[in-house]
Amino acid sequence: MKVLDSDFAKSFAKLANDGFIMGYHERNGGNLSYRIPKESVEAVKEELDYSKPFADIGTAVASLAGEYFMVTGTGQYFQNVLERTEETSGIIEIDSTGTKYRIVWGFSGGGRPTSELPSHLMNHEVKMLATNGKHRVIYHCHPANVIAMTFLLPIDDKIFTRELWESMTECPMIFPSGVGVIPWMVPGGREIAVATSEKMKKYDVAIWAHHGIFCSGDTFDSTFGLAHTVEKSAEIYIKVRSVTDKKLQTITTRDFIALARDFGIDLSEEMLK
Repeated sequence: MKVLDSDFAKSFAKLANDGFIMGYHERNGGNLSYRIPKESVEAVKEELDYSKPFADIGTAVASLAGEYFMVTGTGQYFQNVLERTEETSGIIEIDSTGTKYRIVWGFSGGGRPTSELPSHLMNHEVKMLATNGKHRVIYHCHPANVIAMTFLLPIDDKIFTRELWESMTECPMIFPSGVGVIPWMVPGGREIAVATSEKMKKYDVAIWAHHGIFCSGDTFDSTFGLAHTVEKSAEIYIKVRSVTDKKLQTITTRDFIALARDFGIDLSEEMLK
């Protein structure tokens, strides 16, 4: 099978296009990666090229040794991924030490993986171990309302979580553990990768102050849906905040407890205190 005919490559490109349509990806903003199941790698093996040399990842991800990932490229525009998938994206193989990678498909214009590759791989490792292999997608985007929130609220997990939960009833059901928030850091380096991976041990969403959000999920649909939900809730918060600093009513802790009971949700007790 050709890579472009595979379900994972089609879903990968669709998520990228959906994110662009929603306005989450100005210019070359954002990045996406997918840990490819072994059976899917086998299905496209005829198209993979193992002649390129290994390059340093910039971090160590021993648990991902031998894994394959589809990733967007550095400097690439999400608006082009659907129509020019092989140019804007590629498949990489992690070496046996978990410290190097090589391109085995794609980046046909001579490109290379996203500059956020260390963050993606460190968080893939964290989420793979935390979910017993279930999570496969890492998605980073720049939704305007989430970014706006980071100028208005303290950089605090509980404060952000409660504001997002209170803004829309579905939020505690979709991200019951809450969200993590990270102060501004230089993108693409080890520092932000380490900070994000610490948050992702507890959460499926990390908010990067003045930058965007970083989401993990088991499928393309669930991961994009998570980002979309967080951004929609942030939009409601910003609209309310633009009218008044004081809410006349909101969803209370007692309400959240009732919601968790009736829907069988395991809400974070830390966020309910």
